[in-house]
Amino acid sequence: MNRASRGHGRSVSERLKLGAGSSFGFRVSSDGASGSEFIGGVLRRRAVLPLWVIAALWWLPVLEAADVRVSHWARALHPGEVVRLTLEAPVEIESARAQAFDRSFPMFPTSDARRWEGLVGVDLATAPGSYGVRVTARAGGSSLEEVHTLRIEPKEFPVRRITVEERYVTPPAAELERIQRERELVSGIFAETTPRRFWEGPFLRPVPGEATSSFGRRSIINNQPRSPHGGTDFRAATGTPIKAPNAGRVVLARDLYFAGNTVIVDHGLGLYSYFAHLSEFRVEEGALVRKGDVVGLVGATGRVTGPHLHWTTRLVGSLVDPISLMEVTNSVEGRDDG
Repeated sequence: MNRASRGHGRSVSERLKLGAGSSFGFRVSSDGASGSEFIGGVLRRRAVLPLWVIAALWWLPVLEAADVRVSHWARALHPGEVVRLTLEAPVEIESARAQAFDRSFPMFPTSDARRWEGLVGVDLATAPGSYGVRVTARAGGSSLEEVHTLRIEPKEFPVRRITVEERYVTPPAAELERIQRERELVSGIFAETTPRRFWEGPFLRPVPGEATSSFGRRSIINNQPRSPHGGTDFRAATGTPIKAPNAGRVVLARDLYFAGNTVIVDHGLGLYSYFAHLSEFRVEEGALVRKGDVVGLVGATGRVTGPHLHWTTRLVGSLVDPISLMEVTNSVEGRDDG
């Protein structure tokens, strides 16, 4: 489905916005003279345009729907994946936004103002099926709308079974108010979409170790079913520096009941990194960090079985795999169904 303001095929008078009821009009002249004349007993001023102006107006570029292309790239189209969306036009794009999965994802210009990109998150809880991504934009003085289809395929996630201290499965009554307060705090952070984009280029692995627990695994904790694993765990010893995978602002650096010492970095445009179970903080709330800055040290605080780094990423509220984010921002090759 494509819609755009159309202009090719219009007459010159239509491009000049002439109407039968207009008090002003235009006529063609080779010398650009102007004057007045009586029409229906009313003095109406006539502006006379030179031929070269008429020719210029005739060839003025007006964007057609067929001139606009929307495409996407993703390592796969499954729940929990990040999709890179690209909008291309023959003229400079002034603004753009994508609506998908009942969320609004900002887009941003590249080094070529005729090409804009954006990251779209397929939440872990998304059911398989076809979904429309509605891209709206302003370009060349035209309002544009394009619907691009993403076909989300099913994925089977493995099950993980772990054993932790019982107080992290059935918290004491005295901790319930704290847990609820922290849940609301974190949810409120993820609900905000900062209009500024701090991040740029590829997202980097925050620690050298390999992933030890994959994103999306169904969790059985002390033989009780719990929510799917909403992040990726990386092997790392206590004290290993944790580096910011990209630039951003630290919006949280404090101890949480389940996550232990936690740092949340706002990368802008609704994209957040959440690092849990730290042994020490190396940043304070409100600090700006650059890609590669150390935000804390690996530890084993909160609900854990041993030292490691837990990294969660949220994209406009969507729970997405950090590994997918790294691949989408690192690679220019892969699945392109545009």
